[in-house]
Amino acid sequence: QVQLVESGGGLVQAGGSLRLSCAASGRTFSMYVMGWFRQAPGKEREFVARIGWSGGITYYAASVKGRFTISRDNAKNTASLQMNSLKPEDTAVYYCAAKPGAGSYYGDDYDYWGQGTQVTVSS
Repeated sequence: QVQLVESGGGLVQAGGSLRLSCAASGRTFSMYVMGWFRQAPGKEREFVARIGWSGGITYYAASVKGRFTISRDNAKNTASLQMNSLKPEDTAVYYCAAKPGAGSYYGDDYDYWGQGTQVTVSS
């Protein structure tokens, strides 16, 4: 069982930066792939980024590649999403998620979810 709590969302101007954090409970955090997803009003949830167990393998959605960086600290049971050069279209509720085994781009494959944190980017 893993419990996830996101933090770090807020309101920022276009071009600005935010860093989201995801704190995980449980002793087996290092065995979970961690993902970040987002959902904007009226839109489907979409994949943003994911990171493998050791942090050595990362994948990004094309829309955020080069602007966002996912990372994890297994000693602290945390995962983070550094978001730079933010755009109004990045406005959404951001969720961290965890799954054992292989990584996935699909939210339905993830077993554990945080409550979400709002990110709003003004133009």
